[in-house]
Amino acid sequence: MTRSLSKGPYLDPKLMKKIDGKNPRETGVIKTWARASQIAPEMVGFTFGVHNGRQHTEVLVTEDMVGHRLGEFSPTRKFTRHGGKIQKELDQKARESEIAAAKAAKSTGGDAKKK
Repeated sequence: MTRSLSKGPYLDPKLMKKIDGKNPRETGVIKTWARASQIAPEMVGFTFGVHNGRQHTEVLVTEDMVGHRLGEFSPTRKFTRHGGKIQKELDQKARESEIAAAKAAKSTGGDAKKK
């Protein structure tokens, strides 16, 4: 759900205080835990370290991000991959084919050098 227009966007006051009157080029990474804070036009150019529960992910704010939340650009879950036994078998076959291709290229490359 979106925030009511009469209330306006949610901007964390501490975060706005940190960037107030500062130059984005001179300021380093600004660490923040305010994932729910919306990105305002004043934030464009700054680099924020948005906390994802474990570490701070660096987010460089661009014009396209205005109106979004800071938390959208710092994922909290690490995607490993899909699959189980079948995926492992497919990966093993792919590795074996790469090794075979490398050996074939090595053997043909060696013959060309001898000639």
